[in-house]
Amino acid sequence: MPRTVAALALSSHPGPSLAVSAVSVMLGIAAGLDPLHVGILGVAFLLGQLSVGLSNDWIDAERDRAVGRTDKPVATGLVDVNTVRGASFATATGAILLTLPLGWRATLAHTLFIVSAWTYNLGLKNTPLSVLPYIASFGLLPLIATLARPAPAAAAAWALALGALLGVAAHFANVLPDFDDDARTGISGLPHRLGRAASGVVIWASLAAGAIVAFFGPGGDPTALQCIGLVLTALLAIAIAGVLRRPPTRLLFQLIIAAALVNVILLSFSGSRLLA
Repeated sequence: MPRTVAALALSSHPGPSLAVSAVSVMLGIAAGLDPLHVGILGVAFLLGQLSVGLSNDWIDAERDRAVGRTDKPVATGLVDVNTVRGASFATATGAILLTLPLGWRATLAHTLFIVSAWTYNLGLKNTPLSVLPYIASFGLLPLIATLARPAPAAAAAWALALGALLGVAAHFANVLPDFDDDARTGISGLPHRLGRAASGVVIWASLAAGAIVAFFGPGGDPTALQCIGLVLTALLAIAIAGVLRRPPTRLLFQLIIAAALVNVILLSFSGSRLLA
């Protein structure tokens, strides 16, 4: 049993799952939720993200075996694909049920978030529309938090746009390391069709646009945090542009993560300006 639990944990893509869950907690705080409901939101998102990671591994099991992915427990035989499939459905169901105390609007939005992410795993990843689930799911992040308020409210348009732009960057950055493996197994999403160089430009442009939206979108006098964020993102964008002239390296992904983190912090500390 401990071995199976450990294998399931590895199959759930724990890094991205925890990262998105942490963002949901920060957005819940920014939206004015009390500690109990912030906790519910965070756990619900964690379960939902675990379901997405698990579904990815059981759906891609044959492909991962074909390319010899030793980091995938299903591909190496550490856990049965049926077990991972069952866990993915169980965590998805738990995520939706746990969102119910936050209201039907937040529950509906979170359900759409999960469904959108699953559609990527179920086939959209191999089409020119592969970026759409990322745009939809990341764009819904601020809305789920604001709809979970005691007095549900829409998220500001700038927050939705920033979430969507982060989704674009996340998709292209997530695919870049797997270009060679995907080519061997016939996966051809939008980044693959555009190529490495163009994909790098898309990442750079979406993060730069996100910083501009985070600075000008909320309106009013810019805060010190917004000014610092814009300067940091500009410096990171210059660095990314320089690194893009060479084949993808660990430094490129570190710069991308840093730039995305700046935008996430700006979004999470927007306070009442998160509301429409």
